Amino acid sequence: MNATIIGIGLIGGSMALALKEKGLCAKVIGVDNNPWHQEKALELGLVDEVLPLEKAVPQSDLVILAVPVNAAVGLLPQVLDLVTGQVVMDVGSTKHSLIQAVAAHDKRGRYVATHPMWGTEYSGPEAAVSGAFSKKATVICNKAETDVDAVEMVEQLYGALGMHLVYMEANAHDTHVAYVSHISHITSFALANTVLEKEREEDAIFELASGGFESTVRLAKSNPDMWVPIFQQNRENVLDVLNEHISQLRKFKACLEKENWDYLKELIEGANGIRKIVDRKF
Repeated sequence: MNATIIGIGLIGGSMALALKEKGLCAKVIGVDNNPWHQEKALELGLVDEVLPLEKAVPQSDLVILAVPVNAAVGLLPQVLDLVTGQVVMDVGSTKHSLIQAVAAHDKRGRYVATHPMWGTEYSGPEAAVSGAFSKKATVICNKAETDVDAVEMVEQLYGALGMHLVYMEANAHDTHVAYVSHISHITSFALANTVLEKEREEDAIFELASGGFESTVRLAKSNPDMWVPIFQQNRENVLDVLNEHISQLRKFKACLEKENWDYLKELIEGANGIRKIVDRKF
């Protein structure tokens, strides 16, 4: 099987590594409009060659769309225009807008909407990670709208990468990721800005930052070119979650203002219940 990966950054590059390491592809072709990404992906051995989109798709059995979600909405219809029998999948963090963009396309059935639930705060080809997807979940959306053989190819691919498959409708997916991913990034961005605004002595931050602080603000290093489009496309869900988050922050603030230590303890004990979710194993 030959695969084309459009967008050779963190996710696309890690996917390229995984396909090569598992022996799933005879050749991996890269498509990227950034010359530096092209050069670095070839240098690192992420892809075997770099081609324009129009030349890459006809040579491929599988096309993986790994560009920011705002670019994907415009690019996916163009990719499907080039498809004869190839399977096209994406790896983006939002699904509804992308699926809507090709809902009436005559080759809609060749497209599998997916979201592997993995990522880091880094970007670009050099950020690609070996074994990134093993033991992680991946979501396949609107399966019923996709050709059976296309879904089967993608299911087998993710299975070979050691991923756990979850099936959702696009709207449900976008709601859930607003809670488990998107609000986490906003919180991290906001906390980093808070600290940078209030703590002017960088040396003090460096000296006193503990593991807890570092892990909480880790996501604040994420690429804005990727995250602004995600927040834009999932705006309504993110606003809903953000309003609830602000409400929770106000409860903590009120406890401190009113010295209501019993209720503060109750809030923290309630938060401890998250263990039941995050400690679960597949």
